[in-house]
Amino acid sequence: MPQEHSTPPAYPVPPNQEPVRRRAVFSAGFADLPSHHAQSPDEISHTPRRRRTGTDSLQLIDDLINRPVDQLYSDARLVSKPDSKIVYWGTRIVVFLICIAVGFAGCQFVRLLNTDPRKQVRESLASELAAENTRLELLESENMDLRKQIEAQSASATQSAAERIVKENEAAAGGTAVEGEGIVMTIANPLAARNDDAGSLPREATADRLRVVTDTDLQLLVSLMWQHGAEAIAINDNRLGVQTSIRTAGNSILIGTTAIESPYKIQAIGDKNALADAMSERSLPALYSDFNRSGMHPQISKTDSMRLEAAPIGKLTYAQKEE
Repeated sequence: MPQEHSTPPAYPVPPNQEPVRRRAVFSAGFADLPSHHAQSPDEISHTPRRRRTGTDSLQLIDDLINRPVDQLYSDARLVSKPDSKIVYWGTRIVVFLICIAVGFAGCQFVRLLNTDPRKQVRESLASELAAENTRLELLESENMDLRKQIEAQSASATQSAAERIVKENEAAAGGTAVEGEGIVMTIANPLAARNDDAGSLPREATADRLRVVTDTDLQLLVSLMWQHGAEAIAINDNRLGVQTSIRTAGNSILIGTTAIESPYKIQAIGDKNALADAMSERSLPALYSDFNRSGMHPQISKTDSMRLEAAPIGKLTYAQKEE
């Protein structure tokens, strides 16, 4: 059977041997104390010392078991008056609101740290650029409409020899729309460029990059077409005029201010048979050999009729003799 644990026996202290217990001044029972000041030497009674007996140890054990807390400690833990419910809940509501305010301020601070101030600048510049491009397209459309009206008025009127020469010069400079026979030469970047991990296709000499169509290639082909009698040329429907440039900007090729991408179609109006023979592989073996080694294969097709719109012309400045 399990043994029951019993409380050890208590040994009561005789009244004449009770220890003197001192109370704190702030004790709840301080009113019953005879004095709160130290006694004078005359009032101190000298009691003879008692001889220690075996009951002192029992008294110590009894104090530890039945009176473990000192009276001064008990007096220090005086019970204060409980707060009212208004103060209790009011304090908690105020603390809750403060926590919400601190949390909200912390979230705003973190969002501010994670915000890129340059993003707004980029978005603003991008919107301005889009608006300017839209405005430019609108002005070019209006310019084309006005040119068509001028052409219609000029065609209805009798033209003199000087007017015919001016019209021919404007057509050669890209100032007016031109229609007639010609050729279309198509050239594109290598199809195996994205899969050429082994590096089998030729690279550029200055960098480990694939050989692709560059602005220099387009300039060379256009120059050869002009040389062999082309009357008007356009690249990807962008007419070349006296102020039209072919250049590279970043990873794109620009015709004037318009970016074009592969495949590149060079449209030339002129004698289609003469232009096709002059731009063929038989007439340009070295150029075609370089293109073929790079995985680019130009294709030429003849057409009986094509129309090339006028090129956008900016503001012209003429030299004047100083008076």
